[in-house]
Amino acid sequence: MTEVPPEKLVPNNTLMTGTPEEGRALAITLARHSIHAMQKNLEVLVSGRAQYAHDPYGLIAASHVVAVEFATIAAANNYWR
Repeated sequence: MTEVPPEKLVPNNTLMTGTPEEGRALAITLARHSIHAMQKNLEVLVSGRAQYAHDPYGLIAASHVVAVEFATIAAANNYWR
């Protein structure tokens, strides 16, 4: 079993970003890190992609996770005001 290498769950230990675009990129990174933290077996992780890559409900669910992460980052950045 090959394991996904450990990653910091919050890169640079901060949610602060300079722009909303950087915040969105961080949200995607955080969502990916969460998945890797939950499913450490690389073969299982990769094998599941074929199933959810063509499942609109799975993709919508993944988008929702990113949206929640982005909302958290936006609040931490005072909505870039």
